Amino acid sequence: MKKLLATLDEDRIREAVATAEMRTAGEIVPYVVHRSDDYDAAIWRGASALAILGLGAVLLFVQFYEGWGFGWVYTSWGAVLVALLSGTLGAFATAAIPPLRRWLAGANALDRTVHHRAMRAFVEEEVFDTRDRTGILLFVSLLEHRIEVIGDAGINQRVAADDWIGIVERIRTGIKNENLTAGLVDAIGMCGDLLEESGVEIQPDDTNELTNRVRTSRPDRE
Repeated sequence: MKKLLATLDEDRIREAVATAEMRTAGEIVPYVVHRSDDYDAAIWRGASALAILGLGAVLLFVQFYEGWGFGWVYTSWGAVLVALLSGTLGAFATAAIPPLRRWLAGANALDRTVHHRAMRAFVEEEVFDTRDRTGILLFVSLLEHRIEVIGDAGINQRVAADDWIGIVERIRTGIKNENLTAGLVDAIGMCGDLLEESGVEIQPDDTNELTNRVRTSRPDRE
């Protein structure tokens, strides 16, 4: 995920936005974040699960081991130590392994969190603040594997929600190919095509109301 962010070609994306907006009144805002939340609850779940497994292993060991070694395991502090070490390992593993963190967070929590983060970006970047309400947010949250396209009122009157599916899939394909820049550039071009076909026509006095740069948020900025 860090590599995808680090290799973003901001100049190519800015040029793609400018080119798409030459054909339509839409104002396209690409936004990429490393993650939408820390998911502390998932980390606690990972810690708790491994601590319980550690204690279970101690109980099995005590039950079936008949040797004279490992006497410390039979003490109360020994069991506590195993639980603490196991829990710490579980927390670090959950924080370090994205698929594990996603699984422990749960799909519903991921959907909800990314949507709220995308809506926050929509407001913070003032995507709503265009003359004809024609702003579009392309929001990518890498940890969660979630992509949201949010159009303002002037877009939603002409473009159905299902019309964005191909654009979302193009970004996802770029990520799978470890080329987020290409995915975004192609998706932005598809946005221009879709808006032009949907009648979101550029006006004679059209101005660039929102900057064309890609917005990013890395862990050290969150």
